[in-house]
Amino acid sequence: MFSAIFGSMEQGIIYAIMALGVYISFRVLDFPDLTVDGSFVTGAGTAATMIIFGYHPILATAMAIVVGFIAGCMTGILHTKGKINPLLSGILMMIALYSINLRIMGLTSESSIGRPNIPLLNAETLFIMFQSFWSKLGIDSAFTSFFQLFGIERLPSTWGTLFLMLIAVACIKFIVDWFLKTEIGLAIRATGDNKKMIRSLSANTDTLIIVGLGFSNALVAFSGALIAQYAKYADIGMGIGMIVIGLASVIIGEAIFGTKTIVRTTFAVIAGAIIYRIVLGLALRVNFLDTGDMKLITAVIVIGALILPQLLEKKREKNRKARRHTERLKESQSMIRKEGAPIVKAQSD
Repeated sequence: MFSAIFGSMEQGIIYAIMALGVYISFRVLDFPDLTVDGSFVTGAGTAATMIIFGYHPILATAMAIVVGFIAGCMTGILHTKGKINPLLSGILMMIALYSINLRIMGLTSESSIGRPNIPLLNAETLFIMFQSFWSKLGIDSAFTSFFQLFGIERLPSTWGTLFLMLIAVACIKFIVDWFLKTEIGLAIRATGDNKKMIRSLSANTDTLIIVGLGFSNALVAFSGALIAQYAKYADIGMGIGMIVIGLASVIIGEAIFGTKTIVRTTFAVIAGAIIYRIVLGLALRVNFLDTGDMKLITAVIVIGALILPQLLEKKREKNRKARRHTERLKESQSMIRKEGAPIVKAQSD
């Protein structure tokens, strides 16, 4: 059980970066961007291809971020300059990226034709590089000894991956929080709230949408690059359903932790991604479920995340009405007692 939760946390933290990208497009920009399913694979394929060619994993990951940014900008250009519906522009870019991703990964084959997957079993990745440094610190044995005191036997072989991703996600969260509070970030948030209002203030909403979508898909591609190095492979089908996973993470996090401030909301999105992966991992441990039921489990989790907040809000509203009714009843009774006191006194006289 502990090992399953630990593995789900590792994956959830990586997918949290993708969820932050989905949050920027869907919540901040109010743009239903389906490019995510394609740009996720673009980041994975770009990083895997460059690693196979011998480039440093950090450079390969950085290039994946750049390519993801370009893909998001292209979606924004289709919408703003081509006047294409937001949903349709995302779908068109997602379809185009399928062939582009095959071409990118096909660069590793001799014929340079489309290649559906790239294994990274013997390649040096970010996680392998960090693990070689982490193993010298002796922290793994300390953590293992600590948890064994509580009777936990099946422990992970290393804690380095979790530690590395916690640092990476903390940095990404800080960057997102900082960006959304800058002048451009505030303008992007205003564009998502009221495009006509921000345009009346002489702001170029087209540019803001393009930059916002580029930043969103850069985060998605970054997550894809990390997942490829974590799983040690890149596959053309690994991006299917990413938009659903991202939305589920956003909805779950917002329902549990709220959205009062940007800092709180980005934390909620990250926590939502981790909770989603843990719930999914625990659900797959049920005897009558297998990996083929993952899409069904995802759908059930998303449905629950959409319906549960409404039920909780109705219950809270019902409790608020009951409290207001009780307060008004007490106030009316108090007024009656105050007004009745002089009358009783006068009668006694």
